[in-house]
Amino acid sequence: MRFQTDLIPARLIRRYKRFLADARLCNGREITAHCANPGSMMGLAEEGMKIWLEPNDDPKKKLKFGWRLVDHENGHYTGVDTSVPNRALKAALEAREIDGFGAYETVRPEVKYGENSRIDFLLQGEGPDTYVEVKSVTLSRQTGLAEFPDSVTKRGAKHLAELANMTAQGHRAVMLYLVQRTDCTQMTLTRDIDPTYTQAFKDAQSAGVEAICLDTKITPEGVWIGKPLTILPAP
Repeated sequence: MRFQTDLIPARLIRRYKRFLADARLCNGREITAHCANPGSMMGLAEEGMKIWLEPNDDPKKKLKFGWRLVDHENGHYTGVDTSVPNRALKAALEAREIDGFGAYETVRPEVKYGENSRIDFLLQGEGPDTYVEVKSVTLSRQTGLAEFPDSVTKRGAKHLAELANMTAQGHRAVMLYLVQRTDCTQMTLTRDIDPTYTQAFKDAQSAGVEAICLDTKITPEGVWIGKPLTILPAP
């Protein structure tokens, strides 16, 4: 998935009110960008970090920049926009590029199900319907290890319970973690941050929910779905 417009580099000044970030462009101009990430962004919002912004000229948007990437300045990137995984996955699913999901003729995003929930993707074709919930993974506190979540997520635990209910009804249910970092080779859950979510994950697996983790290729040009990564047991 390519970004709609060319990204421009900047230096982060601060992130605040969850969805706002001040940054300094290369010409010294200070701007405010939209930060499409409700998480804590632990380790990704330090002053002075090199970031990449996507400019826009949409008259309906108050902010003319969107924060898309953190550049770790060692050849690796982290994607901070939590809407990107669903857009990239939709394209990959429709093109049948992801192993294990090539037999579905229909890819339906944002379908209502369960108790006031929406599934990220409902896949339909031969066999049972498949419900796919997607989570963006950006936290890494240990070299090479991605972690989820980066803050307490009651909503995430609810999604796991909803998936478990789908398996009880005879459907296929998949919890898909997309690691938006290029410097990780494995993933685990953060029991120390949200033990309730870790337990909900274990309960969902026991109920038949599949857990899949994929990495990404990230550059200032775009984000593409990569290869499977191992999910390690929570410590």
